[in-house]
Amino acid sequence: MKKRKIAIFASGNGTNAAQLIKHFKNHPHVQISLIVSNSSKAGVLKVAKDNNVPFSVVNKSLLANNGYMTALLNLYDVDFIVLAGFLLLMPPFLVKLFDQKMINIHPALLPKHGGKGMFGNNVHQAVINDGDTESGMTIHYVNEMYDRGKIIFQAKCKVERKDNADKLAKKIQELEHKYLPEWTEKLVMQTRFM
Repeated sequence: MKKRKIAIFASGNGTNAAQLIKHFKNHPHVQISLIVSNSSKAGVLKVAKDNNVPFSVVNKSLLANNGYMTALLNLYDVDFIVLAGFLLLMPPFLVKLFDQKMINIHPALLPKHGGKGMFGNNVHQAVINDGDTESGMTIHYVNEMYDRGKIIFQAKCKVERKDNADKLAKKIQELEHKYLPEWTEKLVMQTRFM
């Protein structure tokens, strides 16, 4: 069986990317082959360097360039994409090319608190402002709209009265670190690749 190769797209510190790299480090069938970020200052690039994973920085216009992105992903033999805190909207050609082979992790219980601008503490503050008693994380397929793809899995946590955005972020990050690697593995292993 050919090794299945994953590209992680991330814009921030890369804590989920680090968990995925650790999870698949000695996996017989799956490998993290590329990290893509839209920021040359993103912490995820240090995660890539520290783990000897190739990386590429793409701005908005490169991301929208079909020829460039297709060549980049082909170069690293990418079969599956995980968006782990990637802030740019995926262009339609990539959504089509990786139909049912691209997932996103969102730090709230979609369909609530999703959409443009809903990332990081913006999401957690919105949950608190709405008086929600629970929040969590969602893994979903990526389509052409922010946070609107088919939901695959959700995990929940309680929102306590004393929680602020930072405390809630920590709880949800624990859920993400626990569930993203195992669900990524499950989805990659059950997906049919040509």
